[in-house]
Amino acid sequence: MPASERAGSSDEARQQRRLVIAGSLSLALVAVAVVVIGAVSGGPAAGSTSNSTAHGASASPGPGTPRPVPGAAPAPASVDTFDRTAHSLDDPNSIWVVVNKLRPLNPQDFEPEDLVDVPVPHTWEPMLRQEAADAVVAMFEAASDEADLALASNSAFRSYSSQESIYDGDDLLTARPGFSEHQTGLVMDIGAESGECSLATCFADTAEGIWLRDNAWRFGFILRYPADKTPVAGYEFEPWHYRYVGVPLATEMHETGVTTLEEFFGLPAAPDYE
Repeated sequence: MPASERAGSSDEARQQRRLVIAGSLSLALVAVAVVVIGAVSGGPAAGSTSNSTAHGASASPGPGTPRPVPGAAPAPASVDTFDRTAHSLDDPNSIWVVVNKLRPLNPQDFEPEDLVDVPVPHTWEPMLRQEAADAVVAMFEAASDEADLALASNSAFRSYSSQESIYDGDDLLTARPGFSEHQTGLVMDIGAESGECSLATCFADTAEGIWLRDNAWRFGFILRYPADKTPVAGYEFEPWHYRYVGVPLATEMHETGVTTLEEFFGLPAAPDYE
């Protein structure tokens, strides 16, 4: 081969090798650039798969994706903290003793040892247990000071023998001896000092009757025989008959709207004697 031809062939070979080398370098630089860009941006390099995607995890929500709204917290459950065992329901000396047609006093001729005269206006001289007497005096004074009302006692403690003479055989109106709340020394029949509607259902509509209905609980008294509770308590409506149970229980019954001792303590209704 002439020298000039060999020289041309050598130049072409060298040119091809330079092109191959240049191409290889370009590919290498592109690969390096991809890796560097991926590392700087925090994302995976092209062609790679992130760990979360590889394991099936969903991608994080983008800026425009609404976040779930947490549900409203449930209202706390009400807890009954009143101690219904603070006093006995059976002991005749207890201020919570429940006396009705199914629950006679035990003994039936029980008489409290702490009876005192109650210094309030009255028809018949009243006696009550000391704690109840103090509460009645405070209640009568409040009625006078707050509402300019004059209250009076129509009846209070009655002994077993007294109840024997009062009981007239009508079990809706009077209690049998040994079954009367009056015998506990915790009850007063209250009326207006004027005598208006004394021991009559119309007392409920007098200013005195309304004030007692709305305020007696503040002093530890409950209306023992409400108008709609004859099937539970056993007696017709007596808007004058107030029973002392103490401020804590009277307040709890007022706030919960429970109007009879039978219902509050889960006792059987007592419409009739056994």
